[in-house]
Amino acid sequence: METRVAVMSIIVENTSSIESLNQILHEYRTHIIGRMGLPYHQKNINIISIAIDAPQDVISALSGKIGNLEGVSVTIAFSK
Repeated sequence: METRVAVMSIIVENTSSIESLNQILHEYRTHIIGRMGLPYHQKNINIISIAIDAPQDVISALSGKIGNLEGVSVTIAFSK
C-alpha cells in the first residue's frame, strides 16, 4: 500500500487528555518518524508536532482519534 508523508500539528489545551493522546500515539508508533513537544507555560498549552509516513487512511484515522479528545486540536499537512 502506498504511503504519504505528513506533519500533524497538535494543540493540547486540556492536560487531562495527555495520557490518552500518548496512548493513541503509541498505537501508531510504527508509522511515526519523529515527534517534538513543546510546553507553552504562558498559555498553559502543549504544542506537539508529529512527522508520519503511513497510508492516507491510517493518517486520517489517527487524526480523527486525536481530534476526538477533549481539549485537543489537530491539523495535517501532507506532502505532494
